[in-house]
Amino acid sequence: VEDIDFQLLCRPQVITAVNGTLPGPTINAREGDTVIIHVFNKSPYNLTIHWHGIIQFLTPWSDGPEYVTQCPIPSNGSYTYQFNLTGQEGTLWWHAHSSFLRATVYGALIIKPRLGHSYPYPKVYQEVPLVVGEWWNANVEEVERNATDTGNPPLESIASTINGFPGDLFNCSQDKTYMLKVKRGKTYLLRVINAALNEQHFFKVANHSLTVVAMDAIYTEHYNTDVIVLAPGQTVDVLLRTNQAVGSYYMVFTPYRSSSVGTNNVTTRGVIVYDGIWFMHCHLETHLPWGLGMAFEVENGPTPETTIPPPPANYPKC
Repeated sequence: VEDIDFQLLCRPQVITAVNGTLPGPTINAREGDTVIIHVFNKSPYNLTIHWHGIIQFLTPWSDGPEYVTQCPIPSNGSYTYQFNLTGQEGTLWWHAHSSFLRATVYGALIIKPRLGHSYPYPKVYQEVPLVVGEWWNANVEEVERNATDTGNPPLESIASTINGFPGDLFNCSQDKTYMLKVKRGKTYLLRVINAALNEQHFFKVANHSLTVVAMDAIYTEHYNTDVIVLAPGQTVDVLLRTNQAVGSYYMVFTPYRSSSVGTNNVTTRGVIVYDGIWFMHCHLETHLPWGLGMAFEVENGPTPETTIPPPPANYPKC
C-alpha cells in the first residue's frame, strides 16, 4: 500500500493504492481455501484492510475494522491476514477500513466453487468484475478531516468510475472509458461491486436483460430484470446474454437521487462492444457527446491479401 501519482479528470492526483493500481488487484480463491495476505504499508497513513463479507471463523484478528478487531498497521509497518473461506461462494471485496482511504484502496475478492463443483447456473463464457467507485479531485484524507473539523458534510465526489475509468461524460476522459469486448451468442457473468463510499447505484446495460443469480456471495432464486440497484458495499452477480445485434451498447451506473438540488452528476458509463465492430470518433472531447462518432464493421476479404494478419508474437497484451 503506497501513494502513487494518478492522472484523472484533467489533473494529476496523489492517491493511496495497492500494488500501484486502481482498483487494486482482484483476489481469486475457491471455497475451502486458506487465504494469506501480506500487507506492507508504505503509505504515510495508518490503516487496516477489511475483507468485506467474509465470515471469520475463529480468525477475528483478520477481519480488519480499525480499532474494533485490530489496531491500524502503522506507516512503514506490516501485517499478515489469514483466514479460511468456509461455506461461501460468489463475489465479495476488500477495502481499507480507515477513514476515507476506502475511496482508492479497494478491489474484488472472488470465491469460486471447490474443484469438481459447479455453479448453480449455466456455464458462462467469461467472468467479469465490474467495480464502481467514487472519485475526488482532492486528498480524501483532507476531505474527511475538513468535515470532522467543521461539522459540515464531506465534500461530494465529482465522478464515479468503472474499474477505475470515469467514462466519456467527464472532462478529459474520452480515452478513459471502460470497454468490455464480447462475442455474440455467449453468456457472461458480471460480478458487480459497489465500492462507492456514499452512493447507492443503479446499473443497466442498454438493450440487454440481466439475470440475477447471487448477492453478497449468497446464491439467490434466479430472476430477470433490466436494472439492478446496489447499496454501498453490496455485490450482485448477474448473467448477461449477448443476444443483440452486433454493435456497441452502453453500460451505466447512476446514483440514486431523491432531489437534484446541490448535487454533482456522477453518472458514469462504459461500453460493451460486440466482436466485429470498430468505433470511429472525433478526438476533440467536446464533440463526441454531440454525436460525432460512428460504429462500423470490418470483415476479412476472400483472399489472403484482403485478410487481416494476426498480430506479431511480441504484441503487447492488456
